[in-house]
Amino acid sequence: MPSLSPSLSLPRYGSPCPLLFMCVNCFAKAFGQVFKTLIDGSYNDFRNWPVDFRWDEVMGQSHGAPALKGAGAAGGVLLMQATRQGGRSGSQTHLLAQIRDLPLQMASYALAHSLGRWLVYPGSTFLTTKALLPLLLEGQALLLDKYKGQRAKLKACDGNEIDTMFLDRRERPGRWERGLRLVICCEGNAGFYEMGCLAAPLEAGYSVLGWNHPGFAGSSGEPSPQNDANAMDVVVKYALHRLNFLPECVVIYGWSIGSFAATWATMTYQQLGALVLDAPFDDLMPLALKVLPPFCKGLVEHTVREHFNLNVAEQLCCYPGPVLLIRRTLDEVVNTEALSSENSGDQGPRSINLEGNRGNNVLLKLLQYRYPKVMTDEAMAAVKHWLLAAKPEQEAEICQKYCVDSKWCSTILQNYKTKIYKSRKKLKWKDQSIFPNPHGTDFPWRVGEDLSPIQQKRLAIFLAQKYMKNVEATHCCPLDAEDFQLPWTL
Repeated sequence: MPSLSPSLSLPRYGSPCPLLFMCVNCFAKAFGQVFKTLIDGSYNDFRNWPVDFRWDEVMGQSHGAPALKGAGAAGGVLLMQATRQGGRSGSQTHLLAQIRDLPLQMASYALAHSLGRWLVYPGSTFLTTKALLPLLLEGQALLLDKYKGQRAKLKACDGNEIDTMFLDRRERPGRWERGLRLVICCEGNAGFYEMGCLAAPLEAGYSVLGWNHPGFAGSSGEPSPQNDANAMDVVVKYALHRLNFLPECVVIYGWSIGSFAATWATMTYQQLGALVLDAPFDDLMPLALKVLPPFCKGLVEHTVREHFNLNVAEQLCCYPGPVLLIRRTLDEVVNTEALSSENSGDQGPRSINLEGNRGNNVLLKLLQYRYPKVMTDEAMAAVKHWLLAAKPEQEAEICQKYCVDSKWCSTILQNYKTKIYKSRKKLKWKDQSIFPNPHGTDFPWRVGEDLSPIQQKRLAIFLAQKYMKNVEATHCCPLDAEDFQLPWTL
């Protein structure tokens, strides 16, 4: 199922009127309610199902899984706060600033809760659901009949009911016992578990748990970063405490805008085994600004930061476990550069400028955080050179130019890791909570500080190859089963 762009055009208003947005919002909600009743009745009457699992069922109990920190308060789970620019001191100044910004705040609120939400999460609109309903029902029937799927209703801490589908492969784990691992799939902003990214890990042989965003198909509520995080919280708890998967056997897989919920899960539950991000972007802001004229910049920035702060890269750096980034080399959605004018006729294809793929920024920020002594300015330039390679032969040429030796790079990293473990052992600390990272040594690492600039470049490119994989596909093309892989571990 194609995942529409998280950077879909926001409305082009120069001087938006809050009352106008509110009227549009109220009319749209009333109009949508008529169709919603029809859709709810057709979609297997899921609304009348009993709740199978609640977010607070695990309070004070473990059900065989280790107790997990954070997440799960009645008011909603914690999100990282948006970065504020130009902060002011003094209560009087702060009050005057709030009064001055009141019209902008009102306009931003009205935009976010009407057209803005529909454009960021088009899969939640009644027209999308109604148009796709036959395909959703067909996909759901296939999962239930062919794969013996288990559909369940989960209740999040905000009261939203989340529609989930579990495909269990543990009895017949298959090749390399992949079925013993659970892949939790976070769909795109117009994707559904019935016909979305769930297919790739399922066909690859893993146990799979799919869920729909709040307001999507069978899930109640309205989509937003906060509601997505609340839903992700109960989904993770359901996987660990009801389905009884060990945290290290759980892989979080996020596609497109699903990268936000995926990185929130691994940031919050750092015991989870691995993270795979497919067609990710670092932040929604650049994608929103690229499609709007300059006079909308202030309103867009305020709306995104206050209501749609999808800070994927920032959350990703808080996870210490294995990570794989899948960059689609023909991705036209998470790209801030214009399409090439070559072959740009009506009938001919238009090439994609890889330099503008926001997945590049995700990789660079992750490497800078984890390996700051390696990622010098010169090493950064080398990695950016490598990021221009779209095909394996182009990657090989760049690696040959920098004389990248995989064996030497692995040895450098392994020696550093061994050194850290030995230093820990000498301390003879019995309290393991001093080292809360279940994946090994904590990041950032100081490896590379004693290397020459040439060696730092080689190691930087080696790390880039391990953390990012290229797939020749557009943003909305379904990922092939062979392209879904687990991240590299040292």
